[in-house]
Amino acid sequence: MTSRKPDEPLARNSRLRLVRPRALATARRAVTTRRTRPAPRPPEGTPPRAELARQARHVLADAVRIARWAAVERGAAAAPRSGPGAVPAQERAAAALNLTPGQIRAGWDRARLAGLVELHGDTARPGWRLHAWDRDDSAVLRGWVALFDAWSLVHPAAEGVEPSAVAEVVEALPQVLSLLQLSQGPVLVPALLDLLGQRVEELREERCEVPGAEQATEAPEAAETTGAPAAANGTDGTDGTGGADGTDGLPALLDWALEGLAAVGALTLDPGAEGRHATLTPLGNWAVWVKLEQICVAAQSPAGNIEQSAEDMLRGCARLTPGPARAEYRAWLAARTLSSAVTELLTVARGEDALLRGLAFEALRVVGAPAEAEVRATVAEPSLRPYALLWLAEYEGADPDDAQEVLTREESTWLWVDTAAAVADHGESELLVRHLDSAVQGTVPALLDEIRAVGHPRTVQVLVALAAAHPDPALAKAVRRAAFQVHTGGA
Repeated sequence: MTSRKPDEPLARNSRLRLVRPRALATARRAVTTRRTRPAPRPPEGTPPRAELARQARHVLADAVRIARWAAVERGAAAAPRSGPGAVPAQERAAAALNLTPGQIRAGWDRARLAGLVELHGDTARPGWRLHAWDRDDSAVLRGWVALFDAWSLVHPAAEGVEPSAVAEVVEALPQVLSLLQLSQGPVLVPALLDLLGQRVEELREERCEVPGAEQATEAPEAAETTGAPAAANGTDGTDGTGGADGTDGLPALLDWALEGLAAVGALTLDPGAEGRHATLTPLGNWAVWVKLEQICVAAQSPAGNIEQSAEDMLRGCARLTPGPARAEYRAWLAARTLSSAVTELLTVARGEDALLRGLAFEALRVVGAPAEAEVRATVAEPSLRPYALLWLAEYEGADPDDAQEVLTREESTWLWVDTAAAVADHGESELLVRHLDSAVQGTVPALLDEIRAVGHPRTVQVLVALAAAHPDPALAKAVRRAAFQVHTGGA
């Protein structure tokens, strides 16, 4: 058995296998267990995602044409927005696309609601979904779901209707959609009206809007002394809406809601022999199932992530694979205002835990466009810059596998050290050794030189952990020497 005296040649010539770096995937494997949740299956008879995406593209065809026209124009006057200042743009778009000005206004609103275009001041800019529209079925379906969620904006209620009545119907409508989804077929409108009325009454009871006994006895006396009829204030039991139970306006509001959902392609309305009935389209049926699954995920979360702070939620999601983790992020985000959620996630990202930093930006990917401005502002922060640049590249349409190309060599090295810190804190030594292969440098000495140069605050700990984990004594010694030099400030 021969011994090798100097270890320098091995360290100097040890080459790293150049692979495409996937920093967060490596960090996530540090804490992912082998047990994962089975992916939920959509209801039997649901078309494949490719077919659902084709239907969504059909619903949004005019919106996509208008968004692409605006993207080519790219000027303040080019955005065919509603309003007197945009009339010339509407006319130009109508002439170019062979649509009426009304169709242009409606299509533009849909494009904005579906995330196909974004307005930055007075300038229209293509949204990330528009970039991915022809190649990414998931982006198409997410865009259509955003439109589905905004159906009440696509089809505004008639003027003169009480805003509180409109809000009640919008809040109660998920119950109606659930009935349509469970029925797996047409449902008569009167049956939907009965359910809507019951749900509205439940919501009113939950808000304790029924006046107390003392108020009820005082109201007629006040009316007698002032000469004003009690019914004017709804104290006769009509809630001021003209009916004994305050639901006389519900038939018209239900019609409005069903027409709005039909306008976005979620259901169809047909006369029928027994009366008018509504049926969910395949897209609508799938969307309602997705919403129900999100609620179930939140309810079944072992850690109760929906009620946790951002930090605790991310720790709870760390052991999940990306799909279930995204579902948890959506459930957590749905329970908060987006602005406060984005602020909370970025606060966690600025902390010391590198794993949570990466997961916070994964959650911000679920937020999408509303997070762009705040993510863009973090580019100036060294610890967040690589994550923010990758986020922005993917947001603007880059393939996740190619997004790393936006990083400079120094930024990639910083990200490598940050990911190694996550692995060292949460993973096993074998994974840290494998992480060595993801470095952009071709040799260990080159990697060590550039690690020292970037000045990551966890450099020493990462190098010490790597030296302790690596099975090659010569390479481990070279890494320990580098850690000592960083610690002492040597060259």
